[in-house]
Parts: sequence; C-alpha cells; structure tokens
Amino acid sequence: MLEQYEQQLDSWMAHQVDNANDDELFAAGYLQGHVTVALSEVEASGESNFESLSAAVAAALKGAESELSAEDQELVANAWADLQQHLS
Repeated sequence: MLEQYEQQLDSWMAHQVDNANDDELFAAGYLQGHVTVALSEVEASGESNFESLSAAVAAALKGAESELSAEDQELVANAWADLQQHLS
C-alpha cells in the first residue's frame, strides 16, 4: 500500500511541476519532503494505511510550523489537501 502512495505522490508531484505556479510548486516540494519522511516512518512502524500516513504528515507539518510564514503554511496546507484527494 505504501508503494502505491509513493507512486501517487510522484504522479502528483509531476503534475505540479507541469502545472503549478511558483508558490504552489514551492509548497508541493516542501510537502513532498515531509510526505517522504512520513512514508518511511509509517513503513518502519509496520502501519500501511492512509490514516497512519495522514497522521504522520500532519504531525510533521505541525512540528515544522516555525519554518514557514503564515502565507507559506497556507500554501502547504492547500497542497496537502490536494494531495490527500489523490492518495485516499
């Protein structure tokens, strides 16, 4: 299941590269890093469901809030909402 999420992430990211504006592309790239780490953490924990992945990404983004401005946080949140539609 996690491999499927990785493939969907790659497909979503390719779409972003082709279609997103600069701000959206920044958010997608930033999010991609967090999702990749979350996928590794979920795999290491033995979980393989969307709920575990979603919780891991949400925790990672929450922990990294101080890295981004409020505007960038909103861009990343929007990117995460969009990606979740492709993953679930």
